Amino acid sequence: MHRFARAFWLRSPGHGELREVTLPEPAPDEVLVRALYSGVSRGTETLVFRGGVPRSQHTAMRAPFQEGDFPGPVKYGYLSVGVVEQGPAALTGRTVFCLYPHQSRYVVPASAVTVVPERVPAERAVLAGTVETAVNALWDAAPLIGDRITVVGGGMVGCAVAALLARFPGVQLQLVDADPAREETARALGVDFASPADALGDRDLVVHASATEAGLTRSLALLAPEGTVVELSWYGDRTVTLPLGEAFHSRRLTLRGSQVGTVSPAARPGRAYADRMALALDLLADPVLDALVTGESPFEELPCVLPKLASGEMPALCHRIRYTGTGLT
Repeated sequence: MHRFARAFWLRSPGHGELREVTLPEPAPDEVLVRALYSGVSRGTETLVFRGGVPRSQHTAMRAPFQEGDFPGPVKYGYLSVGVVEQGPAALTGRTVFCLYPHQSRYVVPASAVTVVPERVPAERAVLAGTVETAVNALWDAAPLIGDRITVVGGGMVGCAVAALLARFPGVQLQLVDADPAREETARALGVDFASPADALGDRDLVVHASATEAGLTRSLALLAPEGTVVELSWYGDRTVTLPLGEAFHSRRLTLRGSQVGTVSPAARPGRAYADRMALALDLLADPVLDALVTGESPFEELPCVLPKLASGEMPALCHRIRYTGTGLT
């Protein structure tokens, strides 16, 4: 029997389409997954959608199961939740998370999926990749009890970091964003909110995730002497200019990039990707994280939805894609 599925492809920058794909028969160490939901990572995926990945980063930006090459045609994405329909007995029938593009069914190695805990709804599990990024950022940042911390940028990643930091004891936490609408999200996460102009200063740690030059400049200005900015933004093909000739050296500030793809051996020796993903899914048992999902559309509408997300016509943090029907013949 030939198995068919449908996948979202970026045909060329700004133009997406659904294509029929033929699935291979799963090998003994592989699984056939039927997608339930996927998530659109608004920052990275809209950058890919508009063709903004620099040529020098084409290899580094490849998703685990990407097909094609930047700027297109390319099949891209990495927030998929589904049910294992065929595979090893321990996985068959289980809900799993996989770093797979938007596709109704797919075959991957069994080692590529992570079982979603029963206490975590499949709808929320699409956030696993984002919460995993937040976990890695906090392993890099290593916040301490009682720290004064600001997260600049109330997007998907910034809000995930703020949600996790809100659990730290004694932390004085503030989420900063230029969009006043983000105050409602901050309130849902139990976090104080401020505009960039009203943000508190003398911070021990600032996590920057606004992907703007102004946001990064403001992040440095908010630091206390010897404070640290952990940079999570991905700027793609844009150049960023910073005022490092002002008080940067005299105040002994630190600007540190946080690697999303790998776990820093210095930050957490012996901890691999599987440990980080399992922790992210466990943290998703908290229903407060539902605030990061701000919309949902059926898979069939994805070619029309992504242009609206990329242009800002459809404001969103994580936009969830819902799969219906079998997608298999």
